[in-house]
Amino acid sequence: MNNAKMWLVVKPTVGIPLFLTAVALSSFLVHAGLVLNTTWIGDYHNGTSAE
Repeated sequence: MNNAKMWLVVKPTVGIPLFLTAVALSSFLVHAGLVLNTTWIGDYHNGTSAE
C-alpha cells in the first residue's frame, strides 16, 4: 500500500470517517448542482420525453 505512512499522522478512527463524510458531501453537492442547474432532469424524473 502506497499510503501506509499516512496512518502514522492521522489515526484511522479519524481519517476513515472524515474521508467517507467528504465523499458523501461531494456526491450530494454534485447531485444538487445537477438538479438545480439543468432543465431536463425534472422532466426525466417525471418520466416525460426530453423532446
